[in-house]
Amino acid sequence: MRALLSVWDKTGLVEFAQGLHDLGWELVSTGQTHATLAKAGIPAISVADVTGFPEILGGRVKTLHPAIHAGILARRDVPGDLSTLADHGIVAVDMVVTNLYPFVSTISGNDAPAMVDGDLTDAIRGAVEQIDIGGPAMTRAAAKNFAHVAVVTDPRDYPGTLEHLRAGSLTMAERVRLAQVAFAHTAQYDAYVAAYFSAMAGQKFPDAVSLPLTRSSSLTYGENPHQSASLYRLADPRLTGPGLADLVHLSGDDPSYNNLLDLDCAYAIVADFTEVAVSIVKHNNPCGVGVGFTPAEAYRRAYAGDPLSAFGGVVACNRIVDGDMARAMSGVLYWVLVAPGYTDEALRILGRRQTRVFSLPVPATSGMLSAFDWQYRPVTGGFLAQSHDTVNAATVSFTPASVRELTVAEEADLRMAWRIVRHVRSNASVFVRDGAVRAVGAGQMSRLDSVVAATRIASRSAQDARTGDAPLMQGEKGLSSPLTGSVMATDGFFADPDAVEAACEAGATAIAHPGGGRKDAHASAMADRYGIAMVTTGFRHFRH
Repeated sequence: MRALLSVWDKTGLVEFAQGLHDLGWELVSTGQTHATLAKAGIPAISVADVTGFPEILGGRVKTLHPAIHAGILARRDVPGDLSTLADHGIVAVDMVVTNLYPFVSTISGNDAPAMVDGDLTDAIRGAVEQIDIGGPAMTRAAAKNFAHVAVVTDPRDYPGTLEHLRAGSLTMAERVRLAQVAFAHTAQYDAYVAAYFSAMAGQKFPDAVSLPLTRSSSLTYGENPHQSASLYRLADPRLTGPGLADLVHLSGDDPSYNNLLDLDCAYAIVADFTEVAVSIVKHNNPCGVGVGFTPAEAYRRAYAGDPLSAFGGVVACNRIVDGDMARAMSGVLYWVLVAPGYTDEALRILGRRQTRVFSLPVPATSGMLSAFDWQYRPVTGGFLAQSHDTVNAATVSFTPASVRELTVAEEADLRMAWRIVRHVRSNASVFVRDGAVRAVGAGQMSRLDSVVAATRIASRSAQDARTGDAPLMQGEKGLSSPLTGSVMATDGFFADPDAVEAACEAGATAIAHPGGGRKDAHASAMADRYGIAMVTTGFRHFRH
C-alpha cells in the first residue's frame, strides 16, 4: 500500500505517518513534508524519485506528472487501467494526504487587494504565490477515485483513519465521508481565491459567487421544534472579524436558533454606539435601548422602555458587564446575555440564573473582501445580496423641515432614535427621551399604526410604573403623557400627515424622517401646527 503525503499544515503529520509506516505502508512525500518526515526518522520516497523529474519553477511544478496522477486515478476494478500502470511502471497510490497552501493566512495580514495604476502590488504578488495548484489537483483526483483511494485533508481525521486501518480497512462509508471533506476543502479554497480576485478587480457584485461556509455547531431545532438547524460560519474570522460562531459560552443552556437571531440583532444595535449602551431585543426587534455612564445605568434605561416585553428577551451590552448590572437584571427572565466580557462578580451572580451568558468582541462593521461583507437573504431558488446599512447617524445632516428648529437636547435624542430605527422592522417608529428608548412601533403595515402601537406600549409601561410593576425613569413623574418631551424617528417618509399628528398628540417635540414624499409639505405643516421641530435626513432605513 502506498500513501502520498504533501501537506502545508504539519499538525499531527509525524504521528500519522509513523502510524502508516508501522502498518507497512510505503510513504511518498514532497518538499518540506519529506524533510519533516526525514527529520523524524520516518522513511519516505521523494516525489522526484517517483517521477524521475526534479521540482521546477521554484516548486510550482512537482506533483503534476502522470507517474503521480495515473497512480491516483487508476481504477482497480478496470483491467485496462491496471495494465496501463504496469506498462509504464507506475505504482498505484492508495491514499493521498493533503492540505493546501496558506492563502487565507497570507491575505489576512493585508488590506483589501487593490492594484496601483493597473499594476500588482507586492501584497497581491505574495498572495498569488500562495494559490495552490498541485494540491487541489491531487486532492480532487483522489476524491474522485474514492472507491479505491482514500483522501485525508483534515488533520483531525488522522486518528480515526488509523483506527479504521488497524481494524482492517476503511469502510466505503468512511471513504465517501473523507471524499466529501476533500471536495469541500478545495471548494472553500477556491471560494477564497475567487473572492480575492473579485475584490482585486473592483467587482461589487460578480456574476458568480461561492461562499465558504463551515458548520460551527448543531442547534437543537430551528425557529420551531419540527425544523432542524445548524450554525454555519461565513468565511474565516481572520478576514471577517469575530462572528456568532466565536461566541464563548460561559453559563446556561446552549443557544437556540431564535436566541442567535435575537442576539445578532441586539449586538448590532449596541455596536452602533461609542457610549455605554444596552439593548433588549424580542422577536428580532428592540423593545428597549439605553445609554449611560455605566452598564447598570444603561440597562435600567433600556429596561424601562418596555418592561413587559423585556421578559424573555435577549440583552446585549457593549462594555464589560459588572456586578451592578448583573444585580440590576435580577427578577427578570432573560434567555441570553452577550457582552465583550464580565467581571468575576457578575459571572457569580449570573451563574445562578437561567440566562445563557456569552462573551464576544463587539462586532466590526466590515471585513477586507466585499463578498463576505454583503447581507444575504434567502428567497425561493436563490439569495438576495446587498451591502450593509452602515450610515453613521452621527454624521447625518438634519435638514430643517419646520419653522421651529431642534434644541441641542432634541438633536442628541433624535440622533439616537435615528441610529436605532434602522434595526427595527418597517414600518418603524422609535421614540427616545433622555438617552433611552421610550417606545417602539415595529412591523406595522401602516406608518400611522406604527406610531399608534408605540404610544400604546408607552401608555402600558407608564401604567405599570404607576402600579409599581415597572420602573419609573427619573423625570417622568407628573408627565401628562408617557411620551411627553420625547422625539421620534421613522424609517420612511410620511404618505399622510396623520402619523405626524399622532406623534404630536402623544407628546413628541421633534421628528426625523427621510423626506422625499409627495406630501412632505403636509407633514411639515402638521409639525408647524403643533409647534414641534421636524427634520429630514435624505435617506431611509427600511428593514424588511
